[in-house]
Amino acid sequence: AVSNVIDGPGPPVTITGEYFAEGPWPSATYIEILPMGTRLSLTRWSADWKTATVLYEQAANGFRVSKNIEKAKTAYEKASQGQQMLSSPWDAAKHMESAAALAKELSNWREVADFYQKASELFMECGRPQPASDALAKGARALEDTMPEEAIQLYTDAITILEDDEKEQMSFDLYRAVTSVYIKLEKYTDAASSLLRLGLAADKCNATNSQTKAYLGAIIVYLYAHDFKQAEQCYNDCTQIDAFLKSDHSRCAGKFLSAYTDGDVDEIKKIAQSSAVSHLDHAIIRLARKLPTGDVSSLKAVTAEDDEEPLDENDLT
Repeated sequence: AVSNVIDGPGPPVTITGEYFAEGPWPSATYIEILPMGTRLSLTRWSADWKTATVLYEQAANGFRVSKNIEKAKTAYEKASQGQQMLSSPWDAAKHMESAAALAKELSNWREVADFYQKASELFMECGRPQPASDALAKGARALEDTMPEEAIQLYTDAITILEDDEKEQMSFDLYRAVTSVYIKLEKYTDAASSLLRLGLAADKCNATNSQTKAYLGAIIVYLYAHDFKQAEQCYNDCTQIDAFLKSDHSRCAGKFLSAYTDGDVDEIKKIAQSSAVSHLDHAIIRLARKLPTGDVSSLKAVTAEDDEEPLDENDLT
């Protein structure tokens, strides 16, 4: 039978409810804990969440020190539940983040996503959008290789939280990260769209350099996808923005398009090595250095045809 008198580092503690798991404590004593709050004693008509939560926190630390990751993870989950019952969403969120980090060590990727999402919700509950966004970003980074679509969603939600809080400047790295995931998935249209949204966010906080780099990056992505028409349209749209029109990044984009129009492979490769490209994000640099990806001579032929004026049969001069 499991006693409800627990030996710990201090004096014996009496709690109501059942207990789960067993494990080492810092004091080298061993206890057994089951889910709290599932059974009430005859003398106590409410679960002792405060005492039980402290014990779960101690158990989590003990299990973690002894490298029992699975039980430590479960204890942090229970500690988070206890803090929620005690109306302490901040502490609940921190425990949920700890559980998520341990789930990552165990390669429990679904739990990683769920726990970080729950942590984010708890941070928002106590009015802390920045750590709420950070929690989602941690989850996204952990899932990039194993669950990339889930990572994209977490990054997107993290960005939304920051932008709703008018903290666009803090979203730049998240935009870059999600763009990189799109590129890995060969979703180039989505990658370019992400860069254009980054440009818009940068515009809102007068981060001109980040803005113009993002627009050049989007044009390079379209070129890598061998979508010259979309690259050209993107360039035309972006040059309506004065900050981009006057920038080195705009001039670099213009040179790329001219080289494509001329079918000049050597010039394209030369531009890809320019300083304007070298200071872009690594994912974009890698794409630029692989340009051109298709037959650019066909673009030259199409351009030549477009430049020819149609013959006016009524003009006899």
